[in-house]
Amino acid sequence: MGANKITGAAAAELAARLDLNVHDIPICLACLSFVALPIGQGDEREARSWARRMAPDLWAEGLEQPVRLALRPAQQAGVAGAEAAIANVEAHGPRGVAVREIVLRLGRDLDEHARGDFLKMGFEPWPPRGRDWLVQRIE
Repeated sequence: MGANKITGAAAAELAARLDLNVHDIPICLACLSFVALPIGQGDEREARSWARRMAPDLWAEGLEQPVRLALRPAQQAGVAGAEAAIANVEAHGPRGVAVREIVLRLGRDLDEHARGDFLKMGFEPWPPRGRDWLVQRIE
């Protein structure tokens, strides 16, 4: 394997070690819940499918900068796979294995935090609280 190649297993191991907090990254938690919900149900295949689909949207939404900022210190600290992950991000962006594994890791973090609670996954209650004036009562 070349210096700029990274396997899914190596990317997953690296993703687990990166200094990223799902609640500090400016991404839509409800969007990430598409990854988190299958994880909570034990469906890794479905979670991977959603991670692949959602990564470009999450990347554009605000994931890019935190990922790049987390990879540099990991590389400088000599964390295994960091250099290859940086190369993967440069070559493939959100469609690469490195970002996909990071999205899966964040999905796991969200699942662990929320434990199925949709409000903790970024969803809002309906009808919204405190907006009784929007609800028209039918008699």
